Amino acid sequence: MESYATALLYATPFFIGLVLIEILYGRYVKDQKHNLMDTVSSLSSGLTNVVKDSLGLVVILVSYPFLLDHLALIEIKATWLVWVVAFIALDFAGYWNHRLSHRINFFWNQHVIHHSSEEFNLACALRQPISNLLGYYALLLIPAALLGVPNTVIAILAPIHLFAQFWYHTQHIGKMGILEYLIVTPSQHRVHHAINPEYIDKNLGQIFCIWDRIFGTFQEELDEVPPQYGVLKPANTWNPIIINFQHLWRLMQDAWRTKSYWDKIRIWFMPTGWRPEDVKEKYPISIIQNVYNFSKYQPEVTSTLKTYALFQLIVTTFLMLFMFYSYSEIGFDGLLLFGAFIFVGIYGYTTLMDRKKYAIWIEVVRGLGGLVFIYITNDWFGVNSYFSIGSYLIALYFLITIFGAVYFTYFEKSLVRPDLAA
Repeated sequence: MESYATALLYATPFFIGLVLIEILYGRYVKDQKHNLMDTVSSLSSGLTNVVKDSLGLVVILVSYPFLLDHLALIEIKATWLVWVVAFIALDFAGYWNHRLSHRINFFWNQHVIHHSSEEFNLACALRQPISNLLGYYALLLIPAALLGVPNTVIAILAPIHLFAQFWYHTQHIGKMGILEYLIVTPSQHRVHHAINPEYIDKNLGQIFCIWDRIFGTFQEELDEVPPQYGVLKPANTWNPIIINFQHLWRLMQDAWRTKSYWDKIRIWFMPTGWRPEDVKEKYPISIIQNVYNFSKYQPEVTSTLKTYALFQLIVTTFLMLFMFYSYSEIGFDGLLLFGAFIFVGIYGYTTLMDRKKYAIWIEVVRGLGGLVFIYITNDWFGVNSYFSIGSYLIALYFLITIFGAVYFTYFEKSLVRPDLAA
């Protein structure tokens, strides 16, 4: 995992830099596609994902090396042809994993975070899951294992394949001519993220669009059908941790409430959105009916809170980068504690962004917890060895966190609306 953390140390600033370029470009052409609070939420989601993945918090049901050892029909060396075959195999597996995530209730829970933004931009590409706690992806790589594709090739290409899916999350690039028949483009992916009836569950490819054309899930972007983004059951929160488990919570509630034992079992494997009849009637859930006439989630906030949210995101990002930089020195137990501070921090300030009054308790507790940790260790996970006053600056950050929670809960002029206070 240390090598993965090292890669993230460089990849994270790169992707955030591209988001900033898109924001500046939108401002330059007077066609801004970013909402500040939504972008903070998206980037915060990305932080939770990479922290969780860097800590290896997943249960692997079956690994690719295991499949390779037991299924390989031939043994081949890593020639250029093997790299091509491996990339195609990864993309084929990615298509079916994506399709499963859209079509089956249980799997939708680990993908809904990616679709939860009601905007479409490079930042929303970073809305990645922390709810994917079961590692089954290797099962979709059985074709590669049968062909004997080496594990080293898969290990190198997998992150490249993932990162290559970032660029097409934008509204600033139109249709791309002949490339529309070869690869997934921004136009095709706008369709994928749209909630218009014409576009739902279409364009599931990740790099090559041929899979959509072969398996009947391709849909061109239509001029007369402008894409509307989000999910039909809106998240209505900036908190990415809550979004990650909203659908799972609904499934658990429905499974508990239904009187049918058969429905308690099959609800997890039914098509996305399916609910038992007795529960659906008694506990209706609001779904967007007119995609052209719904209110986007936008709690009333002042520019002061927006600035504060941005400050929290920036500090949290630097803390995470320091965690990756000092990965081996901190040790696994320390990394778990560091990761917990980051998770609680993101939960706290995004709850504050939602204007929830209970955010003050989360923020005060984490602020005091951070101060106590610094007092006991006289350091912050070794930061003083790099910067003599590092722990003092982090202590100042925790003091600001406590003050910010109190101020924005009780004194900020943008008062909490009653319907958002709970």
